[in-house]
Amino acid sequence: MKPTHLNINPNFSDPDTFYAALTNIHRDLDREQSERVNARLVLLLANHIGDLGTLEEALSIASELSND
Repeated sequence: MKPTHLNINPNFSDPDTFYAALTNIHRDLDREQSERVNARLVLLLANHIGDLGTLEEALSIASELSND
């Protein structure tokens, strides 16, 4: 993997609480609803980041990691 400006190291103050919240919002959803929630979450976070270079880097890293 090439050097990155994106922080890919653990950076959560409370990862267990976030994971519990993330899994909880999917608990009673069917697959299609769950995928829509994930898509909305990605778009909300991308909007928050706002910087196209950072987002392109994140897409590249995510794509590389999905091939592992």
